[in-house]
Amino acid sequence: MNVFDYMAIYSLSVIWIIIFINIILVIAGYVYYSKIHNKYMKKTLTYYPTVSIMVPAHNEAIVIRKTVESLLNLDYPHDKYEIIIINDNSSDNSAEILKNIKKSVPDRNLIIINTDNIIGGKGKSNALNIGLSKSKGDILAIYDADNTPDSKALKYLVETLLEDKNLGAVIGKFRCRNKNRNLLTRFINIETLTYQWMAQAGRWNLFNLCTIPGTNFVVRRDIMESMGGWDTKAITEDTEVSFRIYMMGYKIKFMPLAVTYEQEPETLKVWFKQRNRWAKGNTYVVIKNFKYLFKNGFGVTKFDILYYTMIYFFFLSASVISDGLFILGIGQIIHINITGYGLILWIMAYLVFNLSIMIAISTEKGELNFKNILVISIMYFTYCKLWAIVAVMGFYNYLKDLLLKKETKWYKTERF
Repeated sequence: MNVFDYMAIYSLSVIWIIIFINIILVIAGYVYYSKIHNKYMKKTLTYYPTVSIMVPAHNEAIVIRKTVESLLNLDYPHDKYEIIIINDNSSDNSAEILKNIKKSVPDRNLIIINTDNIIGGKGKSNALNIGLSKSKGDILAIYDADNTPDSKALKYLVETLLEDKNLGAVIGKFRCRNKNRNLLTRFINIETLTYQWMAQAGRWNLFNLCTIPGTNFVVRRDIMESMGGWDTKAITEDTEVSFRIYMMGYKIKFMPLAVTYEQEPETLKVWFKQRNRWAKGNTYVVIKNFKYLFKNGFGVTKFDILYYTMIYFFFLSASVISDGLFILGIGQIIHINITGYGLILWIMAYLVFNLSIMIAISTEKGELNFKNILVISIMYFTYCKLWAIVAVMGFYNYLKDLLLKKETKWYKTERF
């Protein structure tokens, strides 16, 4: 065997390990979904804790009205929750829209914080810390500025949090509001159902682990205060704060009945910008927490550190090597001796990939249809390859920002 054969073996081995892990997570997630959907929420809670809903917003004039209106209509005692909108150094007419909304609901506890470029404009984490300093609730709920949660979403989250004092946070599920817009949004919808929510359900079912998704979640106030708030250096503040909650000995639970709807990118340009931010931010989190893999304690938390390490380093390198070898092989620039075995393993990986996704989306009514099956059939060759490009760019930009000591700022997804 030559060096290219060893490279092919490495890439196939890593890809199959990741596929196997995701199969286990999907199966475990499917079992958890089956159990949780038979759970009925209590009609009333014996105790309603005070909740501060915080919405960091930067130039969100297109969507902010709909978001605030949905939060005002939550099925939760109105005197038990406040809504804090952190309009963070916006240059559009968000401030005027929010001012008019507040005038229309004088009897509601709607707090508008308008920041300038001195204290604001430094990213989502900084905005959340500003909101935290003004909040009063025992529980904090976070929503992105484009979210329209179901009326019972907050009650599901709070009820679940109160069930166990060992829970530091509870996350809900977000659905793609504009999934039928084009092929890209269909890809994102399927990705969300499979690799975000089904994987979350599987990790909770197997390890009592979840990762905060950045929106539609509740967290105990005293935990955030004891941690000193959100890490302003983290651009994926959700993943970063999840690891710190783990390290404090708390769990994060997934409650899929708490649903919010959000707008996903509709163009590749916007998608690349969003996912580059995710990849760069998760690279920061992996590097920050990698040391805990080799320390005593931390229990199953190590699984998440290892999982993220494998996704953003090993799987990424395997994908790049696999694609590179394929292109060089097609061009007859190199020769690989294990081509026959590699082709069989690759075909099997492709079939298992499709099957696992179909199992995952079958949990959502109406998603396992002919059109989505067609989308899944081309996803491996298209959308997944784009992810590899984005992950490489994210790692590169992380290193560049580290060397240049670039300050964290808003990375806002463009709305439509």
